[in-house]
Amino acid sequence: MDLKSGQLYWLTGSDQPPHYPVLGRDVVCEVAVVGGGITGALAAYYLAEAGIEVVLVDKRSVARGSTSASTALLLPELDTHLGRLIDLVGEKHAVRSYRLGVRAIDAIETLTRTLGDPCGFERKPSLYLASSERDADELAREWELRRKYGIDVELLGRADLEACYSFRRPAALRSRAGAQVDPFRLTLRLIERAWQHGLRVYEHTAVIGYEPQAGGITLLTGGGPKVRARRVVFATGYESQQHLRQATVQLTSTYAVASEPIERFPGWPDRCLIWETARPYLYLRTTADNRVLIGGADEEFQDPGRRDALLPEKCRFLREQFREMFPEIRFEAAYTWAGTFGGTGDGLPYIGEAPDFPGACFALGYGGNGMTFGMIAAEILRDRYLGRVNPDAEIFRFGR
Repeated sequence: MDLKSGQLYWLTGSDQPPHYPVLGRDVVCEVAVVGGGITGALAAYYLAEAGIEVVLVDKRSVARGSTSASTALLLPELDTHLGRLIDLVGEKHAVRSYRLGVRAIDAIETLTRTLGDPCGFERKPSLYLASSERDADELAREWELRRKYGIDVELLGRADLEACYSFRRPAALRSRAGAQVDPFRLTLRLIERAWQHGLRVYEHTAVIGYEPQAGGITLLTGGGPKVRARRVVFATGYESQQHLRQATVQLTSTYAVASEPIERFPGWPDRCLIWETARPYLYLRTTADNRVLIGGADEEFQDPGRRDALLPEKCRFLREQFREMFPEIRFEAAYTWAGTFGGTGDGLPYIGEAPDFPGACFALGYGGNGMTFGMIAAEILRDRYLGRVNPDAEIFRFGR
């Protein structure tokens, strides 16, 4: 599947990523990780650090799939409101999911400190805007509910927002637990560090067959050589839908624009992460080199051609939305791109065994919290392969 198109901002840096070989002969390992995006990198890192022999394969160069199109807002809340999530999965699992999201951001921060490269990680407050008066009432109820469960969040009214920002909205939830990062760089650094722990990496190596056997699995690759592993982790994101019988995600086309560097940010003093209650929602952040990233204008995914044809129109819409919110900030587009993303019915990832693939686990961090879901998956899968019981695995299982 063609996952993205356009000019991807994260790929324009001066940092030249390492290149890994194509698989040229049969290899044997304990765990094979299929997929070299942020989710696969986190899984491989955690497994290799635990002393497990890991091979990672990707049909592209690593970090060149959906990860390279991500805007990488690390939001402490999920796409599904806590109240709604309680209705869908129950109080215990819903509250735990929210707490795990916050903990995952903390874990990513800790990781960047150990990698010797901050990877653009920066703590930022997040602002979840009410898009209408009706949504403002819903946010007030959501605020009360989160406070009940000890989730740190502040409710802002219209006057509070207008005192700080140039846009007008009836209400917002403000959290101090958000962050932002460079997803491309973080993925590269994780794989580099895991390589130091014995990870073997093969790029441009497509897995075309899956053969479960006594004592393990054989992965067939397009080039001919095989990977024989005791266990397999599929971290293939939205492309997994081509292989799973159970429909787990609704695919969407999403669009993003990165500005030229900006000198001043009047009306946006804290440069917080911003998103909104409207669906599809608008989302904004800034970068270390003083650009604005704005994304959204999602549409149901039909095919890459249709997605890409809409890119100019969608990016004009995003620029107009930004200028309406921040009329004093001069926004000139530098990079525009489109990507294929999606979400699940309850807003949670799928982590664990799928019935179609005996002996394999999937780590599918769908939705707006893909990076934090990837961190949660890495911890669950590491524990699984070390024989540890992780009660959080029950929350994200297939067939829930």
